[in-house]
Amino acid sequence: MDVYRTPDERFENLPGYPFEPHYLTVDGLRMHYLDEGHGDPILLLHGEPDWSYLYRKMIPPLATAFRVIAPDYLGFGRSDKPTDQNWYSFDRHTESIKRVVENLDLRGVTVVVQDWGGPIGLRAATEMQDRFARLVVLNTGLFSPGAGWPTEGFLRWRNFAERVGLDMEVGRVMQMSSATELDEATLAAYEAPWPTRESKAGVAAFPLLVPIKADDPGAEEMARVREDLRRWDVPALVLFSDQDPVFQPAVGERFARLLPGAHGVMETIAGASHMLQEDAGEEIAGRILDWVGAGAAG
Repeated sequence: MDVYRTPDERFENLPGYPFEPHYLTVDGLRMHYLDEGHGDPILLLHGEPDWSYLYRKMIPPLATAFRVIAPDYLGFGRSDKPTDQNWYSFDRHTESIKRVVENLDLRGVTVVVQDWGGPIGLRAATEMQDRFARLVVLNTGLFSPGAGWPTEGFLRWRNFAERVGLDMEVGRVMQMSSATELDEATLAAYEAPWPTRESKAGVAAFPLLVPIKADDPGAEEMARVREDLRRWDVPALVLFSDQDPVFQPAVGERFARLLPGAHGVMETIAGASHMLQEDAGEEIAGRILDWVGAGAAG
């Protein structure tokens, strides 16, 4: 298997990202994660086509109360990148995150999920319930065909991603997915992990892994995660933005009804788009800290 490893110099002096890299080995591949602060662990899971850089505004405030773990999926960020698009799968990404949890022996975990982080992180949590203590759900879905899915916004994104493939401009996508005007240095930082076409196999593969029909790979597993969540009374905070063309607030409201520990409550992040960590990272971190401080641990 051919693997691309992004040169370390691509990650030097990125704005707002002064964090030291950490690595572990998963199935012979080097997987990167950030490890900041002290306390109970909080696991921050990114989506597509971004990496742990998306959480840079949230990490410092969260690190005042938590040990913050922010991995890059294989194919993303500072992690190794298999160059065969067929290598990437829902199962492989879930297993790699479970390996992070096991190898770091994380317990009492609060997991924060957004975009693809939702299916990956919520599946990992339901399959390792003894290690997870709280769920924070941001702009994501379990991709359940027939229940308002796929949305028109997602189909536009999928068609675009399929058309551009390995030529996807990550910075451009991040700008399209944010309400905030991103400066050139920030756009370049989002592009930093993928300096070549071959390095973008994971970026190109992820949108096509989303099931849009009931018999697509992953659909059955996501349905099982949904049923497991319905039966799991774990504290849950649901925060959705009001300007996401892919996951409208109605999706967040369904999550709030699905998760017993959310008590039917979805909170809104006003003025934010799909990448709400970029648009309102400090606000989201503050809401998490307030929620935990108010007794979310039960």
